Amino acid sequence: MEQRVSLITLGVRDMVAATAFYRAMGWAEVDTPDGVVAFDLVSQTLGLYPLDALADELGVDVSVLGQGALTLSYNTRSRDEVEDVLRQAQAAGAEIVKPASDVFWGGYHGYFRDPEGHFWEVAHNPFSQLRADGAFCWNGYPDNAG
Repeated sequence: MEQRVSLITLGVRDMVAATAFYRAMGWAEVDTPDGVVAFDLVSQTLGLYPLDALADELGVDVSVLGQGALTLSYNTRSRDEVEDVLRQAQAAGAEIVKPASDVFWGGYHGYFRDPEGHFWEVAHNPFSQLRADGAFCWNGYPDNAG
């Protein structure tokens, strides 16, 4: 696993208010599927996702997440690499909370919880190919340059 965080997802109770906050900070949204709001950062993306949907996605009760819930996402270059990283995480002591599977937006992902309880998504997004150096951009880099 390379040292990188591709996507930080904040589980939010009020999508409208949270989106308005980041807009007020001067951040610009990028095109996303319904139910997701994303802001590209420098080599990462900040995503907003409804808290109850995040809990459902993880397969846990929303009370487990509390306030300030987030997931860290590690994007891979291939579907197979998702499986590899999940196996590596489990071998290192993580709990697999959601095995890798196809996802509604067209990608492939799974989740693990590290020994301190932090949730990580491991995902392959065919629409957001990583640059050669591993940098991530929500809708990918033009011609994979950048």
